[in-house]
Amino acid sequence: MGLVAVFYAQLFGWAEEIFIYLVEEIHYWMFLITPILFIGSFLLVHKYAPYANGSGIPQVTASLELIQNRRSNRVIKLLSLPIILVKVGSSFLMALGGGIIGREGPTIHIAGSIFKKIYDILPDWWPRISPKNMIMTGAAAGLAAAFNTPLGGLVFAIEELTKTHFNNFKHSIFIGVVIAGITAQSTVGSYLYLGYPLAVNIGYGMVFAVVLSSLITGWFAGVYSRWVVALISWRKKLNFNKTLLFLAGISVLITAMAIFMDHRIAGPGKEIILGSLFTSDKYLEWYVPIGKWVGSALCFSSGAAGGVFAPSLSIGASISAAISGILNLSPDNTNLLIMTGMVAFLTGITRSPFTSAILVLEMTDRHNLIFFFMLAALFGSIAAKSVFRKSLYEHIKEGILHDFQKKQ
Repeated sequence: MGLVAVFYAQLFGWAEEIFIYLVEEIHYWMFLITPILFIGSFLLVHKYAPYANGSGIPQVTASLELIQNRRSNRVIKLLSLPIILVKVGSSFLMALGGGIIGREGPTIHIAGSIFKKIYDILPDWWPRISPKNMIMTGAAAGLAAAFNTPLGGLVFAIEELTKTHFNNFKHSIFIGVVIAGITAQSTVGSYLYLGYPLAVNIGYGMVFAVVLSSLITGWFAGVYSRWVVALISWRKKLNFNKTLLFLAGISVLITAMAIFMDHRIAGPGKEIILGSLFTSDKYLEWYVPIGKWVGSALCFSSGAAGGVFAPSLSIGASISAAISGILNLSPDNTNLLIMTGMVAFLTGITRSPFTSAILVLEMTDRHNLIFFFMLAALFGSIAAKSVFRKSLYEHIKEGILHDFQKKQ
């Protein structure tokens, strides 16, 4: 899984670089190229693996519930070799077209599929853990390898994937996370996903700014979730031709924002985070977070493969950077607000506050800010719940299980 995560990350990185190069070199031709890529991304999923769409985390949680309810025969539709191939191919095409998607959720889906496939082909005499524990181990290992955040993988497994007692599967998950993490690090070296942003001499006077920013960012996350659910429901009612037209429209909109506004609006958004944290150009124009927010919601609800983890981090960072500009904060205080904004928005989407705080903590190695990260997770979750009660993943998972029920 560590090797697969490294390869997938490299593939995704190439797609982002190629898109930026094409935007700079051929400009308006991209209005023709990106619709083809978006439609191709959707058609791969539509024709070969319908449940390879979106992030993949709801598919993993649905498979855990199906296995627990003795319906393991249905899990093959959610976790399989075709899912892996289509997930990689579809998300690559979407990223190549500038789609505002992430690879982290898909990596978790791929990991769950790999571990389930390995479980299925093991000989009968091989010592086994349960298939449910195997899938959870894979998902935790996938997140650990995707972000290089082993603690995040562990907390994600506890907080997001299961409601049962941790003692039943703690050893297998620890082993899976450690092996995947060591493999990824031995291949690309020890690294931080975001680096070491400066944030020293932070006083507790920043509490008010963090709470305010987290409430605003969390509210946007709640609206995002509500809007995505409505968009997915609306898209499913479209006929095939109208769906292709919808995809073409999304690609044209994102291409236009990348060419005429800011090319960083397209893609997962890591460039926005790094630029805000590590350069003097910290304050973003108001249209950058709005464009990122709208484009990400459209891409995620398109029916193609692609996750929401990285876009959530960049949206949270860009909203907080814009707020920092309004408040005229110092560079260090701005860095604090950007990092807490990432935590708040991701918490608003996933409703997993510990996972969100630990992920950003491990990505930045800013242990002195853990209090502020937890504060942001708390108020981001409160604001998001005031708009949309359930998490986005939970809502999509229920839709998957409902589809299976109807087909019985």
